[in-house]
Amino acid sequence: MADNTPPEFQAGPGAQRAAAVLLGVGPEVAAQIFKSLDETIVERIAAGARDLRRDPSIFPAAVDAFVNAMTSLNADAYGGDGLLREATARAMGLDVAKRIFDVRALPETPVTESFANLSLADPEALAMLLSRELPQTAAVVLGLMDRAPALSVLKHLPVEQRAQIVRRLATLESVDPEVLREVGQGLADELAASVPANTQRLDGRSAAVEMLRAVPAAQQSDVVGEIEKDDPELAALLRGKLFTFGDLMNLTDRDMQTLIREIDMSQLSTALKGAPDAIKLRFTKNMSSRAGQMLEDEIEAMGPVKLAAVEGAQAELVKVAFSLAEQGRITIVNPNDKMV
Repeated sequence: MADNTPPEFQAGPGAQRAAAVLLGVGPEVAAQIFKSLDETIVERIAAGARDLRRDPSIFPAAVDAFVNAMTSLNADAYGGDGLLREATARAMGLDVAKRIFDVRALPETPVTESFANLSLADPEALAMLLSRELPQTAAVVLGLMDRAPALSVLKHLPVEQRAQIVRRLATLESVDPEVLREVGQGLADELAASVPANTQRLDGRSAAVEMLRAVPAAQQSDVVGEIEKDDPELAALLRGKLFTFGDLMNLTDRDMQTLIREIDMSQLSTALKGAPDAIKLRFTKNMSSRAGQMLEDEIEAMGPVKLAAVEGAQAELVKVAFSLAEQGRITIVNPNDKMV
């Protein structure tokens, strides 16, 4: 279809790059920048944004072009900080410029602060960028971002990519500096200069659990189920973190009765060994009087039991509960699920 846009409003590569960068920094920063531009320039940027909307595939190229332009600047050609000092003096006064530019050099910004700046970006725009990256790259970005913005980005990522990204995030323990440099080149022009030489530690497993805990239990099951196809051990670990044996207290009486019918009583007695009385009562009240008394007698007759055996039995019961939930036979309720 022919482009009927008037020539004065047609966007060029520069307008596309400007639009891509402003989408990345978010509405608050973009608003401050727009205050310094005249209407004609803003119109061209708007045309660039329309180009990105019509053809999202040009978005990464626009960002890369901007980053490459910034990293190729020759500082000597601009007289060091002279140009910026002059601009500051004109805008804020000579005394302010002198005070700002004559202070001691600031320490290098840590990597985590650089990634925290991504928290200011529009979640949908950042998700669009990450959806074109490898899952491990997206996992690094989400893991080093602030949790709440990272969760917003995760929600905007394509459904079919979420499980792969969360799976890789849960297995991250350290990040090679070279990986951070590559991510920085693609997402933020200032990131490459702020990467330290040492390895950045990252508790990806805790981050993955925290993100999953923030979504409904049904979505947790979907993601963990996908992970289990490739990594059953990791899936079991995530289940244990997401839904603990103590969380069985939140099951309704009917769901508790369904669970009891599916579990081995000797395994239940081991799982309840040393458990709080409230949890024991939660099970026995959903049994017949005779079955409940037999369970209590078996627990008392067991004698000392290794903690590892108790934790193993509890993990197996949690796995059974998750399986029943995935089949739609019971409903797992976590603290973030609203009930009416």
